[in-house]
Amino acid sequence: MLIQVCLYFYCKFLWRCMKFVMRKLTGRCELQRICYSTKPGASRTMKIEMSLRDSKSKLLQTSVSVHPDAIEKTIDDIMELKKINPDINPQLGISLQACLLQIVGYRNLIADVEKLRREPYDSDNPQHEEMLLKLWKFLKPDTPLESRISKQWCEIGFQGDDPKTDFRGMGLLGLYNLQYFAERDATVAQQVLSDSLHPKCSKFSKAEWEKKRMDKAIGYSFAIVGINITDLAYNLLVSGALKTHFYNIAPEAPTLSHFQQTFCYLMHEFHKFWIEEDPMDIMEFNRVREKFRKRIIKQLQNPDMALCPHFAASEGLINM
Repeated sequence: MLIQVCLYFYCKFLWRCMKFVMRKLTGRCELQRICYSTKPGASRTMKIEMSLRDSKSKLLQTSVSVHPDAIEKTIDDIMELKKINPDINPQLGISLQACLLQIVGYRNLIADVEKLRREPYDSDNPQHEEMLLKLWKFLKPDTPLESRISKQWCEIGFQGDDPKTDFRGMGLLGLYNLQYFAERDATVAQQVLSDSLHPKCSKFSKAEWEKKRMDKAIGYSFAIVGINITDLAYNLLVSGALKTHFYNIAPEAPTLSHFQQTFCYLMHEFHKFWIEEDPMDIMEFNRVREKFRKRIIKQLQNPDMALCPHFAASEGLINM
């Protein structure tokens, strides 16, 4: 233990010495070197975030958690602290602002997602009930729901006749994500639902299933899996694994919509992965999910990774 502590302080001291030498040789501080030598996106933002957190300056340490409205002033304070003339280095301020918007935005996104996760579904809340009924309407547009308490809910993958009990683990977050998927990506959501019901309710012919390599597919409960994938997305967010993805697709602060778009991607990809894995029965769900989780984490270790680039605003990252 003592050796590890000594090694930590030695490495920290050595790193500070290297930073000092580099500044003397280049005439630039670490923040300048990162912004001028690293392309926009996750590579740059994550390096900036690490540099700010590891700084001995209190101003730099706290800059990653300021209010979004205070970012501009924080940039001015950093420039003054580092004795950097903004008129001579105008691009630095723009680059730092873009990075801080992403860093602070990611932190705020965790808070927003956590708030939804902690809010339980309340059947006495008209807004909650309206969202649930819309979920049915989006997924089953041609089939009226006979009553609020109904076995029909099992047709979209809930466990019983009242879905409210299935939202306990992820709270309103699970419902928000499922409704977003069903509304914004309706065609894919309805197809995934149809596939998940195979072979009981699928409308595919045998030839079509064989063509899709799903002739022996084991179905699963769509809504329950959606809540489970919400849990996966939540843990990827809180652990910081999704920083790579969000820093590459959001030119400024990542929002709840970005998180929900990521959920849609994960639902679609998990469905394909489930079919490829060809499980013997539903009891293999945890094995397949864990294997899928590891694959996503491996992808996110690539600093250039954007899980769902078709949702991206990455063009806005150019020259920031």
